[in-house]
Amino acid sequence: MSLAPRAVLVHRASEYEELLARHGTHGQADFFLSSRGRSIREGADRHHRAARAVADVAAAVPPTWRQARVERGDLDRFLFAPEDVIVVVGQDGLVANAAKYLSGQPVIGIDPEPGRNPGVLVRHRPSSAAALLAAAAAPGRTVEELTMVEALTEDRERLLALNEVYLGAPGHQTARYRIGSDDPSATMEAQASSGVLVGTGTGATGWLGSLGRLRADAPALPGRTDRRLVWFVREAWASPVTGTAFVDGELRRSQRLRVTVESDRLVAFGDGMESDALDLTWGQSVSVGIAETALRLVD
Repeated sequence: MSLAPRAVLVHRASEYEELLARHGTHGQADFFLSSRGRSIREGADRHHRAARAVADVAAAVPPTWRQARVERGDLDRFLFAPEDVIVVVGQDGLVANAAKYLSGQPVIGIDPEPGRNPGVLVRHRPSSAAALLAAAAAPGRTVEELTMVEALTEDRERLLALNEVYLGAPGHQTARYRIGSDDPSATMEAQASSGVLVGTGTGATGWLGSLGRLRADAPALPGRTDRRLVWFVREAWASPVTGTAFVDGELRRSQRLRVTVESDRLVAFGDGMESDALDLTWGQSVSVGIAETALRLVD
């Protein structure tokens, strides 16, 4: 007998909750903000709207299903199961935060504040949750498969991201490394820069796109479902021992980019989650390419 689906509601602590955690009470948080010319009312209103959205989605889960909730900060410790249906209630970025821990489970994006979020990944209202949950569990469901990027170290540590993988120095200081194709016969260029960014079509709406717009001859950015990545080196510095010839490009199918560390410590993290990073030391190599796993977004 197969297990009933489990709806996993993913959310994040609101600004209001963070203020209460820091200051203890609503009144003390309000005093702190008012001394800086702000009111706590907006944050409290947004908190209550988000809480109502989570409650509405939870109420829409079929009674025969199991249910769980996980906060953004606990995603790396939560055990997702193959039969889960993931319901992200929050901003577009929260979908990306959850995607790296999944392995093909269907994802539903719910926007608790229509008009405030771009709605690239959180495309639905809480009132649509019941129909979307039913669709997610139906045989032959329709999903949009969004390409993801993977970073893999020599000792098989793996990092997934929906938008982009960043490789560089902690604190975005100067990173020293060699970069080139993953082909063992390829020439590697020594570089000093503020890091390397490898991104997807989803990432093209954010950080990756901002770098692409700065370069007149930049590679064409991919679409969300394109099986193609684009990469950029940020602020490469030319010197007698470092070059700037290999600063952007694209990766298709089995093509991968290799970076070999020539600093005491570099990190690789995905989608802005620096707290969940790969630590890379001198001489260690990491290759980056298209992940076999895709985000399966219910639409």
